[in-house]
Amino acid sequence: MSMHRVLTTLTCTLAALTAVCATARPALPAPALSTDRATPAVGTTVRTHDGLLRGAAHDGYATFEGIPYAAPPVGRLRWAPPRPARPWAGTRDATGPASACPQPAGEVPGGSTDEDCLYLNVTTPAGAAPRHPRPVIVWLHGGGFTTGAGSSYDAHRMATRGDVVVVTVNYRLGALGFLAHTGLTGSGTFGLADQQAALRWVRAGIGAFGGDPHHVTLAGESAGGYSVCAQLASPAAEGLFERAIIQSGPCTGRPDRPFAPSAAALPAARETGARLAAGVGCSLARDAVACLRKVPVSRLLAAQDTDQQPAYATPLLPRDPAAALAAGRVQHVPVLLGSNHDEGNGWAAGIVQAGNPVTPATWPDVVAAFFPDPARARAIVHEYPVTGPDGGPVLGAVIGDADFACPTLRTGDLLSTRVPVWRYEFADEHAPPLTPGTPPFPLGAPHAAELPYLYDLGGRPRTMTPAQHRLATTMIDYWTGFARTGSPGTPTALPWPRGTVQSLTPDHTGPTRTTAGRHHCAFWNALP
Repeated sequence: MSMHRVLTTLTCTLAALTAVCATARPALPAPALSTDRATPAVGTTVRTHDGLLRGAAHDGYATFEGIPYAAPPVGRLRWAPPRPARPWAGTRDATGPASACPQPAGEVPGGSTDEDCLYLNVTTPAGAAPRHPRPVIVWLHGGGFTTGAGSSYDAHRMATRGDVVVVTVNYRLGALGFLAHTGLTGSGTFGLADQQAALRWVRAGIGAFGGDPHHVTLAGESAGGYSVCAQLASPAAEGLFERAIIQSGPCTGRPDRPFAPSAAALPAARETGARLAAGVGCSLARDAVACLRKVPVSRLLAAQDTDQQPAYATPLLPRDPAAALAAGRVQHVPVLLGSNHDEGNGWAAGIVQAGNPVTPATWPDVVAAFFPDPARARAIVHEYPVTGPDGGPVLGAVIGDADFACPTLRTGDLLSTRVPVWRYEFADEHAPPLTPGTPPFPLGAPHAAELPYLYDLGGRPRTMTPAQHRLATTMIDYWTGFARTGSPGTPTALPWPRGTVQSLTPDHTGPTRTTAGRHHCAFWNALP
């Protein structure tokens, strides 16, 4: 089994894991403007700092979709820091989502090649204006920094149950979001800059939707969680949010483990950018950046590396977030963070289904494909023995422990010396599957399995048991209670003691103290 084949399989599996909304509504073109300034008979209208918006009224909540928070990053603005959106005259239709940022087919059916994609969506409880502005949760989607869209996450259950305003954000992805090149200002961090532009928009405009611009929680999962880590470490994001939620995107992941999102040093990111320029025929151009800005989006998508990540040692991200955290150079805000009990099982299942069985005979080669150092590989094989013909769950444990569970615990340990930290492990072993088909072994609680408990992915709720519905309600109470007070405790939620890891399980939610041992963290922390 070659490293290339395994990593290709891994990438495809990651795309499947994040393709959680194949039934999502199709994206709409840029919303049309109307000169009719009267309040519409259907829907709801608000006045923002950029102009009037017509949203959609639902049972107990309202949505405003496709709101521009930055100018379209097209033409000379491709690979430029985000510029302010232009105000508009008349009333802008905000009843449907705008285009997702360019990406291959997967989560977004058919993919996208539309660079005019810097939009966000607001979900807010209906009714009279609140006595006090509501807390705001800004959600950054996952997808390995190459796929995803804010409109995939229907947040109405969180908004209505928790009485909060939820904002979901598109940001530039792949090479268009993270290209590093000597001729570019903002090199390697355009997607992160977009997220900051969205947060500045929230500061300026969320009051029109009943939200408190100084009561903002930045939250995300997977690459979105890692984005929260990056924003915690970015001096440019200071003061843009007051709390942080990190789901399955630890700040202390290691770049030599090709699973979890992380950051690349600027020289390595520039090497990736050079390969892209060569792949599209721009490496020998007199003005390589001008050449790259003329390349069609579809060609860029075909040529980009599957492994896209932000660059550090840059003005926006001076340090690797892991190093910034270790040095205490991060924003001092309360943090809620955690991972899932079986993070790696989805990847392992995909690798097995692609024709790579995990047996006692193949196990050393499988490990060596991901950990080429012979001594390290032998140690992993010894720590995680495969004794039967179905070793897929063992591979899943290696992936999950090495790249999510133990780095998440390490992230929490470092943060807890400086800020209030609340930790969880999502552990519903019968979580609703995110993708169709029958996996080669039970997946338990894999990567992204907690998302349907918080959001209706693609606007469609998952089928759950009554106990799972109760867990979903508890989790929403925890998340929105944290957004309101900096603590997940609420009058309706089960107690969550600080200093423990809260196991989120149907009808058995409560603290657990065995997480590090169960995930072999002493082994991984000692592994060179």
